[in-house]
Amino acid sequence: MFKQARWNEPLLLELSDNICSNVENIPEGFPKELYREKLSLPNVKEPRVIRHFVRLSQMNFGVDLGTYPLGSCTMKYNPKLADRIVSNKKIRDVHPLQPIDTVQGVLQILYELSQYLAEVTGTSKTSLIPAAGAHGELVGALMIRAAIKDKGEVSTRKEIIIPDSAHGTNPASASMAGFKVVKIPSDENGLVDVEALKSIVGNTTAGIMLTVPNTLGIFEKDILEVVKTVKDVGGYAYYDGANLNALLGKARPGDMGFDIIHLNLHKTFATPHGGGGPGAGPVCVSNDMAEFIPVPTVEFDGKKYYLNYSVPKSIGHVKGFYGNVSVLIRAYVYIRLLGASGLKEAAERAVLNSNYLLSLLNRDFYEVPYGDRVPRKHEFVVKISNKLIERGASTKDLAKALLDYGVHAPTVYFPLIVEEALMVEPTETESFDEIERYAKVLNEVAEKAYEDPERIRKTPYNTSVGRIDEVKASHPKTLCVNWSRIRKSG
Repeated sequence: MFKQARWNEPLLLELSDNICSNVENIPEGFPKELYREKLSLPNVKEPRVIRHFVRLSQMNFGVDLGTYPLGSCTMKYNPKLADRIVSNKKIRDVHPLQPIDTVQGVLQILYELSQYLAEVTGTSKTSLIPAAGAHGELVGALMIRAAIKDKGEVSTRKEIIIPDSAHGTNPASASMAGFKVVKIPSDENGLVDVEALKSIVGNTTAGIMLTVPNTLGIFEKDILEVVKTVKDVGGYAYYDGANLNALLGKARPGDMGFDIIHLNLHKTFATPHGGGGPGAGPVCVSNDMAEFIPVPTVEFDGKKYYLNYSVPKSIGHVKGFYGNVSVLIRAYVYIRLLGASGLKEAAERAVLNSNYLLSLLNRDFYEVPYGDRVPRKHEFVVKISNKLIERGASTKDLAKALLDYGVHAPTVYFPLIVEEALMVEPTETESFDEIERYAKVLNEVAEKAYEDPERIRKTPYNTSVGRIDEVKASHPKTLCVNWSRIRKSG
């Protein structure tokens, strides 16, 4: 296979020494010893600059290059038509401070999108404002707090119940909203332990935060009983929409009894979201929670689209303007492209691809926790076998070795209830050929780890950067990111 050379050729060929800085304008408090009196900048021909940065771009990996099976991230291929539409200057150049009469087209798109999302989730009202999934979680937790405060119970209902398999943002969001997090264990099938849940709910329960299917890729078969158990004691049910990709057109969280649902539009509805953003995390709510929704909402009076700020019990503003509009419009395009039947087919193919990939793995090296025979949904979790661990190999070693094959590793070491875990989500956009290729690589890497664990511990070999000392890279004593830290450290 092609071996990528390490990029160490210096870009700076000829240095210009006639560009000097103005030492007299040093900001107050900035140490003079860190200020350069002469700034040498490269004088490089344009072709060299272009080739340098194109080469840098080729060192990166993206969903357009190959399978990106990060479990729970839903890194599926994004249709380019959505990018083309949102890049049209009639949309791109719209400013949020324009008069309402001049942005009726954009407001119509946002209004229709909010209606589509309410229909998909089985709810009655949508706020498009939250900037991402975790932000949507925080908004939902704040709405629960507002609801119990409205009932005069804020001093007693202080607990949010969260499964031990949950995404880490769940307890973080609940805590930021002022709640105490109560962890509920998973049972032997990887599901919420209903009996344990019944033993901890009561008049201190504000609500529960759940992901369905859960992070193991298993559907919570007792979800109706779980939600009822919480609601019977006066609590609210919150749905983490990270895994909605498995349920599109098949089941709706609102029909399961959830009061608040956040959606990751940058996942389920195929908006590019690599490198930390951008995202969009709309919140869909039931009739009972609609009066607490953030403002503004996009409304239509039969003649004109407008922004509604008149929600008396609203939790208020949670973000500037009206959400990440470019992401919202991409999701709108995606929904219109696929339609109801297409969304349903996307979920079916996601589940099929997940189970097909799982069926191809060598079970001598990859074990399936919590019921091997239970079908998974759009993603699955495996752990490396004791056979590999006894040879000194780890999940991290296998993940690093995958990079030498030109494929991206899955999510590792999550969920935390599975040791040495790999969390794999191929998504519906991968072909069977790609699924088979990825399975072959996973199996080959495991076999090589068993045969030569010493070599696998030093992977990757073919990437532009070798294995990084992750502890050193993130240690506070070695990671200096500003001049004040450098100054204090001497």
